[in-house]
Amino acid sequence: MRLPDLRLPEPRLPEPRLLRARLAFALLAALTLLCAAGAARAQTPPVHEPFSKTLRYGGDATSGAPYTFKDPADPDLTVGFEVDIMNQLGRELGRKVEFIQNDWSNLIPGLNAGLYDAVINGLEITPEHQAAADFTIPYYVTYGQIVIRKGDPEVAGLEQLRGKSVGTLKSSQMERVLRAFGGIDVRSYEQEIDAYSDLKLKRIDATVMDFPIAVYYAQPDDALQFTGTPVGRIEYGIALKKGGDPQLLASLNSGLSQMMQDGEMRKILDRWALWTPMMAQVTGDNRPLQAQPEAYTHFVEATQPRGLVAQLERYARFLPQLFWAAVMTMEISILAMILAVALGAGLALCRVYGGTLLDRVAQVYIECVRGTPLLIQVLFIYYGLPKIGVQLDPFVAGVLALGLNYAAYEAENYRAGLLAIPRHQMETAIALNMTEREALRHVIIPQAARIVLPPTTNDFISLIKDSSLVSVISLVELTKTYEQISTTYYDYFGTGLLVAAVYLLLGLPFVRLARWAEKHVSRGTVRTTGRK
Repeated sequence: MRLPDLRLPEPRLPEPRLLRARLAFALLAALTLLCAAGAARAQTPPVHEPFSKTLRYGGDATSGAPYTFKDPADPDLTVGFEVDIMNQLGRELGRKVEFIQNDWSNLIPGLNAGLYDAVINGLEITPEHQAAADFTIPYYVTYGQIVIRKGDPEVAGLEQLRGKSVGTLKSSQMERVLRAFGGIDVRSYEQEIDAYSDLKLKRIDATVMDFPIAVYYAQPDDALQFTGTPVGRIEYGIALKKGGDPQLLASLNSGLSQMMQDGEMRKILDRWALWTPMMAQVTGDNRPLQAQPEAYTHFVEATQPRGLVAQLERYARFLPQLFWAAVMTMEISILAMILAVALGAGLALCRVYGGTLLDRVAQVYIECVRGTPLLIQVLFIYYGLPKIGVQLDPFVAGVLALGLNYAAYEAENYRAGLLAIPRHQMETAIALNMTEREALRHVIIPQAARIVLPPTTNDFISLIKDSSLVSVISLVELTKTYEQISTTYYDYFGTGLLVAAVYLLLGLPFVRLARWAEKHVSRGTVRTTGRK
């Protein structure tokens, strides 16, 4: 009698070619979907519509008073003397106007990308700016104003500032004037309020900034005072895409000329306390005050220091604005993380099971993405891709940039998780007549998922914070909202604590969820350490 064959069947080792083909097909399918989405977006009508009845103009509401900023009494409203000018221009041209938020440093790139028809945000008409965009006739002419601490010796002009530290706005005409003058220690600031704060703290000796800035940030401050004669000549103009719309340029010039002739420009500037002798010279209007400085008075009263109760009431008014900003932050973060996890898992499988070719392709992607700053990637996807005909919505571009960036880091996390599983487990699963896909799905990936869950959760919390970078492509999320509020009220401390608390509340639930998920996944797992 023949004895039964008790030997295990010969292990059926993975079929590398079949697995590699499946991985390659999956990656090609994903790339095809991404390309199709980009092509579809590129074929849709562009944002810029030259013949639209709506005149879309770009600006930065964090640029501060009195240009374009959030109303201190109602943070939902965007106000400023430039907002009033655009509203009046809309009436002159018979067109509705719409404000589009964008970071100040990216206003011209956004104009070239077709996000809006024009830009008005204290842009000086200089040869450098004229090389990048077309400009209207000046809508406002002003000068640089020297400000010192109250009680310090008077300063007649720039000559007396030699050898001293002087603050000014970064990339402004006054910065170039000060550097060209020579002998002055020039300190450049992103925000005007920071320069005046350093002046009061005696970190610098004086500031030289545009007259409108000094009127709103230094003049109401009892610790500061104006001094000296006007510095230089500054002309603000409305910027349009270079050679893009001569008809609109002519219409805006006509509208501005009409506003100066019929006195509407004078009324706007008087209302904001910005009328200057230079404007009188340009317009030939030497009449007395034509309107009470209501806007200036409103701003000063709304931003004056108040008691604790009034401060708490102000913070309470911020809450709806912060809530919707937090919603935007979470929408971007969650969608970006889904993309990062899916693409990162595919890249990890390519590196571990994809063979030489797919391993090299995945490795090149990972190294290129991890080796370049996330901010550069965000700007490239949003402002660079339109040069080749791919124009993405700001929200889509933000999600795509964050997702593609974090996918590289997730891929390495998942690869480490897959390599942590002993190789014999795959061989044993194959010996039990599982296919490669079944072995990965039921044996390898569940164990690897538990290993990579903590670092993935940490990455998601980091992604929530990194989502602040999308503010440079015209998205208003939590960090951008903080900038808008703090620059309006000069309150970086209290508002900063409030926004930090919101970020903390956003992250904590996911930390708790990760701990619960880790315990849930590990149920029934036999520990190999500890007591026997």
